Amino acid sequence: MIDKIDKRVRADLFRKRLSQAMDDHNMTQAGLARAIGVDRSTISQLLKGTGARLPNAQVVGECAAALGVSADWLLSLTDRPENTADILANALSVTKAPRALVDEQIFAWHQEAVGYKIRHVPAGMPDMLKIDEMLAWEYEPHLGRTTEQAINASRDRLSWMRQSQSDYEIALPMHELAAFARGEGYYAGLPRTIRVQQLDHFATLSGQLYPRLRLYLFDARRLYSSPITVFGPLLAVLYLGRNYLAFRDRERVTSFTEHFDDLVRQADVTARQIPDHVEMLKAEIEA
Repeated sequence: MIDKIDKRVRADLFRKRLSQAMDDHNMTQAGLARAIGVDRSTISQLLKGTGARLPNAQVVGECAAALGVSADWLLSLTDRPENTADILANALSVTKAPRALVDEQIFAWHQEAVGYKIRHVPAGMPDMLKIDEMLAWEYEPHLGRTTEQAINASRDRLSWMRQSQSDYEIALPMHELAAFARGEGYYAGLPRTIRVQQLDHFATLSGQLYPRLRLYLFDARRLYSSPITVFGPLLAVLYLGRNYLAFRDRERVTSFTEHFDDLVRQADVTARQIPDHVEMLKAEIEA
């Protein structure tokens, strides 16, 4: 965004941008004149004028529409030449979200964000931190693929996280981990032995991978979050169940980042406290 430009400078920029857009679209003066319904001499004046006067809004709008750019760009009110529809199309996309660990789209987003911090609020327990027995219990009835495939995919994701240059922060509702430990709700029927092993694994990884991996627990009675992942400043993804809603515009990514950072600031259990909290949960279910 360019602010408070002198009238002569703005007029000069208009002429340069109009000429650039015509070149980009192989549009002649005569062709643009026909497209917007004016004389060729009018287009010539727009391009060769030297004063501070700009054309009227209708002419600017017609030129922008004919050349596939935004009127704001022609007038130097923005540095993005795309029209509004193109900006929205590039900033927002909907992608299918199969309930599977072998999700190439998610993996591609992780690769794209190498070197940036990745912030994640999972829909349940984080898949990459699950033990083999947990994966076998959870995924075998649903996926139509072998347990071995699910386990290998989880190992690949954990290996990627260990080797990548990205830091990971995961924020999880406290009630999710408590329900898992007690075998309640979604986790009803999960054998106690698996729950204990998974809790041990969870605590071990949080210690081994700290500070590259930081886990936080927040109280969902005070704070709420849908499942989201923020890939540095590049992308924010909202998980809808059957689809991912992906945002690439700066304002939305910043908004998701601030939301996640607020979860971390107000977390009841910090990354350093995770092992002790897990031991407390184990003591409850072993009593």
